Amino acid sequence: MSDTQTHPSPRIRSSNDELVPRVLVRAVLALLLAIMSLVTISVLTDRPLESTPPQGEILTERAIFLSGDASGAALVLDANGSVLADFPADKGGFVAGIERVIARERAKSGADAAAPVLLRLRAGNRLSIYDPETNWSAELMGFGADNLRTFARLLSQP
Repeated sequence: MSDTQTHPSPRIRSSNDELVPRVLVRAVLALLLAIMSLVTISVLTDRPLESTPPQGEILTERAIFLSGDASGAALVLDANGSVLADFPADKGGFVAGIERVIARERAKSGADAAAPVLLRLRAGNRLSIYDPETNWSAELMGFGADNLRTFARLLSQP
């Protein structure tokens, strides 16, 4: 049996001293330069973002206060300070996670940590949470039906 049958020759040929073939290095470099060129052109021409969700008419809006901890427990209050929901550690993980994201964004920008956030229902049945202090927002439909339902219940409570 010949040696070429047990060890087929590689498709990209390179000398044994090279760890990565020159062709591959050049291809990666060309790809990086193309990406950098596209990003530079996009920034210099102020091209608008295209992947943002549509901003329809606000049908319902409610100011809420969120508080949570690392265990997953979360407390949601309305604008008057009444308790809308008190989630135990095994049920409030998503709400507590949203609260941590908002707290981090507010800490980065030096915004008021005690300000309310807005829960909004837009045309097309799109539910979102919006922080007017930092302009941070999240479309809640992207986090699954159960998490969406959790916030939808907060919006519909008296």
